[in-house]
Amino acid sequence: MEAEAVQAAKQEASGADDVLGDLTRAVARIAQSDGDFLTAIPELSLHRRSATTDPMHCLYGFGVGITVSGQKRVALGEEVFDYSAGQSLLTTADLPVVTHITRASAAQPFMGLMLRLDPRAVVQAAAEMALPQPTRDCSYRAMSLGDLDATLLGAVTRLIELLHEPRLLPQLAPLLQQEILVRLLAGRHGPQLQRLVAVGSPSQQVVQSMTWLKLNFTQPVLADDLAASVHMSPSTFRQHFRAVAGMSPMQYLKQLRLQEARQLMLNQGIDAGTAGVRVGYESASQFSREYARLFGAPPLRDIRRMRETN
Repeated sequence: MEAEAVQAAKQEASGADDVLGDLTRAVARIAQSDGDFLTAIPELSLHRRSATTDPMHCLYGFGVGITVSGQKRVALGEEVFDYSAGQSLLTTADLPVVTHITRASAAQPFMGLMLRLDPRAVVQAAAEMALPQPTRDCSYRAMSLGDLDATLLGAVTRLIELLHEPRLLPQLAPLLQQEILVRLLAGRHGPQLQRLVAVGSPSQQVVQSMTWLKLNFTQPVLADDLAASVHMSPSTFRQHFRAVAGMSPMQYLKQLRLQEARQLMLNQGIDAGTAGVRVGYESASQFSREYARLFGAPPLRDIRRMRETN
């Protein structure tokens, strides 16, 4: 029996390798040069880099990222996720992260994809699958790493190949996206996705608070008020928030504000003082100090550096 199990595991791994090869060719057919490629499927984007990159601050939304070749690193607070070919990173809430490509070359470029997910579709699919309700605890983390099996890789490959059949895209793309979601729920990422349907659980309440913060981060916010809004004591709320987001509520709020300010200065040419006020800072010196602590340089110098490297 043990020998049969080992043989079955080898066959499964071989099958996943074969399907990963198909997925690699499907991505390479579209991403023929370095860059980020939006597709006719609004939720799907493809990415390619021929060299490693410097760490970059960004906001990851609800979705699954898959590395097709090379390796990528994502840091959430003090936790680091390294994922390479055939692995995926699921994000179930809006999270400020630091990410960079750690393995890529001209001969073997990094290639990956991002597929955004719809929380409502997760709730509906989980209900239809009659999945067991997850336990009401605080072990949930809004980011998880996992290997993908051949069946899920195959579904993703078919979704990308469908881009070459535009007449069939409107009818078949939703079906393939539904298959991918169902397979995610039934696979290693299932427990994390099921937390979204655990009504009234501490993790769901924290995610609701994070959603509110993303929409209202320019307003004055107190952690105690956030805790009261979800009927938790301040200490319990902070504990659950850190368990889900990898950082405290105020650190989360600060990163939302500073990343938005950076985009305002970079893309709209707004000066640092105006950007700081727009994102909720009353003190220019505090804004500059916290900005430099997060991005490694004061606003003016950081924006100049970013423009020179782009």
